[in-house]
Amino acid sequence: MTEQSEYQLEDSLMTQMQDLGYERVTITTEAALLANLKTQIVRANKLDKPLSDDEWKQVISHLGSGSAFERAKKLRDKFNVKFDDGSSRHIQFFWPNADDNIWQLSNQIMVDHSSQNGRTSRFDVTILVNGLPLVQIELKRRGGIEIAEAFHQTMRYSKAAYKAGHGLFEFIQLFVISNGANTRYYAKGTQHFNFTFPWADSDNKPINEIVDFTEVFLTPTHLTEMIAQFIVLYESSKTMMVLRPYQVHATKRLIERATTSDKNGYIWHTTGSGKTLTSFKASQIIMQLPDVEKVVFVVDRNDLDTQTANEFNAFKDGSVDSTTNTKNLVKQLGENHDKLIVTTIQKLNRAIKSERHQEKISYLKDKKVVFIFDECHRSQFGETHRNIKRFFQQSQMFGFTGTPILVDNAHNKAGLKLTTAYLFDECLHRYTIVDAIRDRNVLPFQIDYVGKFTKSDGAADEKVTAIDTQEIYNDPKRIDDIARYIIEKHDTKTKRREFNAIFCVSSVDILTQYYDAFERIQAQKQADDPTFKPLTIATIFSYAANEATDASFEENGLIEESSFETPAQVDETSRDKLDRYIGQYNHTFATNFDSGKNYYPYYRDIATKVKQRKIDILI
Repeated sequence: MTEQSEYQLEDSLMTQMQDLGYERVTITTEAALLANLKTQIVRANKLDKPLSDDEWKQVISHLGSGSAFERAKKLRDKFNVKFDDGSSRHIQFFWPNADDNIWQLSNQIMVDHSSQNGRTSRFDVTILVNGLPLVQIELKRRGGIEIAEAFHQTMRYSKAAYKAGHGLFEFIQLFVISNGANTRYYAKGTQHFNFTFPWADSDNKPINEIVDFTEVFLTPTHLTEMIAQFIVLYESSKTMMVLRPYQVHATKRLIERATTSDKNGYIWHTTGSGKTLTSFKASQIIMQLPDVEKVVFVVDRNDLDTQTANEFNAFKDGSVDSTTNTKNLVKQLGENHDKLIVTTIQKLNRAIKSERHQEKISYLKDKKVVFIFDECHRSQFGETHRNIKRFFQQSQMFGFTGTPILVDNAHNKAGLKLTTAYLFDECLHRYTIVDAIRDRNVLPFQIDYVGKFTKSDGAADEKVTAIDTQEIYNDPKRIDDIARYIIEKHDTKTKRREFNAIFCVSSVDILTQYYDAFERIQAQKQADDPTFKPLTIATIFSYAANEATDASFEENGLIEESSFETPAQVDETSRDKLDRYIGQYNHTFATNFDSGKNYYPYYRDIATKVKQRKIDILI
């Protein structure tokens, strides 16, 4: 169908949804909405009689206040009502089982916000769950109207219309927008069209047509899952986020594996696609399974950044212990009420290797403990993998990685191919860089070739092949030319420093040459032009990440976990330069780091400032 009016699209959608089990009701005003809400709360909670005026006043007073984020929490919580007969009872507004909820459908509900801006608004299709408007669908005619206009319409409504009256539309959890051929969903509070998503099947094939989308996404069962399990309430920013299709499918695969099997598994989701959010949600849900004693989310300490720690602590206060004290981890493992623990690979390894620590957590040996490893290709190729399996005899291991170790890039020692699948069994879900670029979830590659190698006789116009020597690449003039080019083009390439960059080089020695070149060239440019604003450049060295210190590691092809204590492996010349670079960093940001005990905090601070875009280039 090439042409379909908005009215036709709306009527067709509602007919289809009635076939899915929705009760179609006629509600056109807030008064009717409130009356229906009062009735459905009684029905859903199976109360013996209707709420009296005093009882209803308690409920509507509770529901009619607070921000959208606060109302999202109220939706998932219970409320204690004091009844006229002196008794009291907790009532609910939403249940995690679809059959326990009452699903209704209405259209063209009108709200009056004329007191604010002299206007009224009508909403296309509203899904009411136990009387509360939880899903809003905005439609545009098929054949010519861009779907983005529906998004912008919901943005306009959010400024006043949703807050009007008792503000019940502030309970909206999900939006769906469609022009028939293109359909997307997003969480309330989304500020940009780029964060609206088409639904997709488990093979990452988008489902755009509204009829097909409705059949799989708008069913009561699926919407219950999305609202109950796949919306994340971020305490740190007081916002809601909804998982993308591949995140939902991966989480469901993990839950299914944890529920029905004792086998391991891993998720292959490309870098930048939100693996931490997926693993966070998976941890949260698996923790609630009755036979799971503990869920331990494990990261390499280098990756336990501030954001990860804040979000996990927001879900459960104190779940992340950022200190190096292994005793704190052992205490958490030893306490029955701590079901979710976030720790580092280093502390976990120390805890299970020490006999005195083992005694305190010995009760976990025969319990089901689920380990979820962030970037499992790195943290699991070492001694810790064997130690965990040896101590936690009923453990189940799940891994996330954007770069799995496959057969063709695996270490091959003693005839053993150490792949991600060898350690974690099968891949449970895959979302590759190809998928992410197609969905515009990550930026596409943009490759510019600048300059070319030439013959030594100066024949600059003729390309020279088979030159691949460090002598050419690391020539001081070439390093200077590259640094100068980056300085000159940086603001254009980054849209006047809207973005920042990581500059990767081959060794510490080359790193220091580039850092010094940037410093020297920028100083000269500033001397020549006082209006020139130098780029903020910082650096971090990593050490011995691929060096084996145990003979057994070498013969098995395993890699020891990296350490970020003190960079003792760096030669004195590089160490002196590092001290100078850190000193410059301290001067720029008024910090007090060093290359000794305060080196790891320096690493963490750089990670934070890169995210805040206070660093232009990280070498």
